[in-house]
Amino acid sequence: MKTYVITGIGRGIGCELARQFLLRGERVVGTVRDDASVPEELHNAKTQGRFSTLIFDVRDQASIEAAVRQLDEPVDVLISNAGVIGPKQQSTLDMDFKGFLDTLDINTLGPLRVAQAFLPFLRRAKNAKIVTVSSRMGSLSYAKSDRIAYRASKAAVNKVMQGLATDLHADGIIAVSVHPGWVQTDMGGSEADIRVQESAAGLVKLIDGLTLEDTGEFFDWTGARIPF
Repeated sequence: MKTYVITGIGRGIGCELARQFLLRGERVVGTVRDDASVPEELHNAKTQGRFSTLIFDVRDQASIEAAVRQLDEPVDVLISNAGVIGPKQQSTLDMDFKGFLDTLDINTLGPLRVAQAFLPFLRRAKNAKIVTVSSRMGSLSYAKSDRIAYRASKAAVNKVMQGLATDLHADGIIAVSVHPGWVQTDMGGSEADIRVQESAAGLVKLIDGLTLEDTGEFFDWTGARIPF
């Protein structure tokens, strides 16, 4: 049994990843901003003793540090899933700058804050992995400009993860970014390509197969490499 820490398990991909790992017998530590956000189906898993929650906001360094003090076990996989789509007004010609900054704070700085806080626990595991849920929309090979705050935040977190992979290579800790696909969630909408169950299953398979040779790369949910 391995221990998976997953941020943003209140809904969507985070919730489904937690559910799938629990179903196969893993231990899951899920994070949310408040305990009321934990889905009932995951609450029920607590009776098996393999599910617990930590309460923090990825924008709040102090709350993250307070939460990790409750943990005392190796962490095999850290999945930074918590994120936002950003403000309504996010065009290069008409920008909500405060909203842009908040998007960067959550989507880019949040995963780095979390990675640094959990690093002592990752170092206690063998072949630990850090996985950040990014988006193909952040790839610099695409010139599209819609939702530019979101795109920029994901491009930035990809670079942060690449740098983290470089700095942790000697420790044997893998760090990658992943694109979950266009998923039928609150963020992706009902017209999206794939169901959340498909995306999560693909990500689980990808995460299972990651080796140190993959560190610093950007993958989609099928396991295909994506250009930065």
